[in-house]
Amino acid sequence: MKQLHRSHTRLILILVGVVIVAAGAIGFVVTRTVRRDDTSTVPVAQTIHTAPKPTSAESKVLVMGDVFWGRYINDWSQKSDQKFAYPFQRLSEFGRTNYDAWVADMECPITNNPKVSSAVEDSTLTFDCSPEYLPYAKQYFTAFTLANNHTDNQGGVAGWKETIQHLSDNGIQSFGSFDPEDYDNLCNVLSLPTRVTYDDGSVKTVKLPTVWCGYHGVFKNPSAESLAVMKRYTDTFSVIAMPHSGQEYKTAPDQIKTDFYRGLIDNGADVVIGDHPHWVQNTESYKGHLIMYSLGNFIFDQQDTSEVTRSAMLEMTLSISAHAAPDLDKWIALTENCGSYDDQCLKTAMSQKLAKLPITFHFAVRGSNDSGKIVKPATSEQLAAIKQRLNWTTTIQGLTGSYSGE
Repeated sequence: MKQLHRSHTRLILILVGVVIVAAGAIGFVVTRTVRRDDTSTVPVAQTIHTAPKPTSAESKVLVMGDVFWGRYINDWSQKSDQKFAYPFQRLSEFGRTNYDAWVADMECPITNNPKVSSAVEDSTLTFDCSPEYLPYAKQYFTAFTLANNHTDNQGGVAGWKETIQHLSDNGIQSFGSFDPEDYDNLCNVLSLPTRVTYDDGSVKTVKLPTVWCGYHGVFKNPSAESLAVMKRYTDTFSVIAMPHSGQEYKTAPDQIKTDFYRGLIDNGADVVIGDHPHWVQNTESYKGHLIMYSLGNFIFDQQDTSEVTRSAMLEMTLSISAHAAPDLDKWIALTENCGSYDDQCLKTAMSQKLAKLPITFHFAVRGSNDSGKIVKPATSEQLAAIKQRLNWTTTIQGLTGSYSGE
């Protein structure tokens, strides 16, 4: 019996030991499982990065009058050590880095056609400018209007198209045609470099669109249908008109030119900036908008009087508040594809139903002087005389709404 009892006791102890070991193993597994599960279900703090939002945008643009490097400017250039860089040698004195864009009137076709002498150009007033100047011009100019009485001088449409191609090859945008009834080529959406400030304090240079329209009216005023082309754009973009017309060498426009320029405002232009007379002419505020009737010569070869060697330059600061522009982000994305000639920017903006950017315009006047065969900033006395001719103080007092001046 004692032996049987010992065997029974030993069996019980063995079973208890097995149970304890098994329980420990199960506990270990359960503990590991629970810990693994607990670890996977504990929330982990994550930092979510959101893209900064734009709060404002600003583009400072300098607009000049007539630019040209043919005829006698080409002679002066080729006789100089600087060659094709000659006409631009003092442009840095205008503070190019202070501006996001420069726009001017290119009063000459740019072609590879065989060149004639300056004397022949002078006697026939048939111009042709070499593309070899463009690598230097592109360091300063963002865009040119081609709406004038000389861009047809090298084979009409063929020379005008070649000019557009040369400009495009050098990263310079263009707009306008010598033919004011060529409705599809009067206006173009330009992508202007613009500084955007974001809510994290950063500033980034992007592109934003404005429409620029060129109107040639030297021989006759453009038709009502031509002026109405701007209305294609005015519901979607701000529009800047650069007409080329009027009598040369006059201090003020005649009534025909005055009616034409006012008609541009009536058809939707925000501002009108004219040239062709080769002299600075007066300005006016019309229905609260700025009209500049003639800026004068910026880079040109006329040297006989101070009237033809001085020019006004219009400084425009275009500003946008993001609070009033809910689609600013979308415009920034869109405009990266709007810099080429005859792009689909208007159609794309309309298809996306983008709200028009509420741009405010602030204007100031600067001056230039190209006496001595090279353009440079006007002196303080010259600038004062330019402003007096412009009647600038009176004009800016009449600007209203989104337009102001100093």
